[in-house]
Amino acid sequence: MTFRSFTSSHALREAIRFGDIIRLPSCKVPPFREAPAFRNGRECGSNEKDRINVAMTLDINYLRGTMAAILSMLRHSSCPENLHFHFLTAHDDQELSAAIESTFPYLHFKIYLFDSNRVGDKISKSIRQALDQPLNYARIYLADALLNDIGRVIYLDSDLIVVDDITKLWNVDMEEKVVAAPEYCHANFTTYFTDEFWNDPSLSKTFEGKKPCYFNTGVMVMDIEKWRREGYTEKVEGWMRVQKQEKRIYHLGSLPPFLLVLGGNIKGVDHRWNQHGLGGDNFEGKCRSLHPGPISLLHWSGKGKPWLRLDSRKPCSVDHLWAPYDLYPSSKHFFDE
Repeated sequence: MTFRSFTSSHALREAIRFGDIIRLPSCKVPPFREAPAFRNGRECGSNEKDRINVAMTLDINYLRGTMAAILSMLRHSSCPENLHFHFLTAHDDQELSAAIESTFPYLHFKIYLFDSNRVGDKISKSIRQALDQPLNYARIYLADALLNDIGRVIYLDSDLIVVDDITKLWNVDMEEKVVAAPEYCHANFTTYFTDEFWNDPSLSKTFEGKKPCYFNTGVMVMDIEKWRREGYTEKVEGWMRVQKQEKRIYHLGSLPPFLLVLGGNIKGVDHRWNQHGLGGDNFEGKCRSLHPGPISLLHWSGKGKPWLRLDSRKPCSVDHLWAPYDLYPSSKHFFDE
């Protein structure tokens, strides 16, 4: 693994190689409005231990969502300058990093170059093409990508906004688990795997002695040190090889191998931290209503994305909750300080 860094007036961005990567042509990155500067209060510390590490992927197709997610976290954080963002991208494209820097001039961030070849031969076709993109699997490799001095990280998808202080999620007691996330034990867990899986005596024993529940991998607190030390990347890859080389045991992209390794063995977090499914199902993306109860994070998982529905002038009611964080120039909403 080799390192390459880029310096600028505001930030140091480090690109990490996982092998030989072909440099791709620059994509056209739309301009975004500059966000307000968010500053720490007097009560905020400024030491290494006060950092809150947030990891996300960086993709031109979801960049508008990423910008909104960042703004929402900064806006609601009690100590916004303590947030340090770690972006994984599949393309060595400085336009993406320039877009982040120009939109958030004071943001602490690094960009890591993810080698799609590392996962490409392990991906099997799922029910929706967007789920088959290599970058969708980058969360599996966070322990390899991030620097060794990072022990804990919050991983977030790009189709969400945070409407509470992210520090509360960061401070969750993980009770020695490698992942903390909201669990949904009312969901029918068996539907995430095929009949071939459940009818195979050796495979169906995977959850023996456990009480596995569905959890959404778009919002996770991860103990990176423990993940690395106990070889969780290899464990997840092992199930991907079974799917690719032996028999089809699931349909849903990168989620099922996480469930196979961690189902019944994570720290549960309050449901308020992932009001998911707002993008509808994986086929039609129909509108869905909010679940009852307090909300700290809104997540448009599913086919429908709020920026696309708003642009088409066919938004769902929940999409108007996302709109105030939209920094795209043509949008009419902006979080006015």
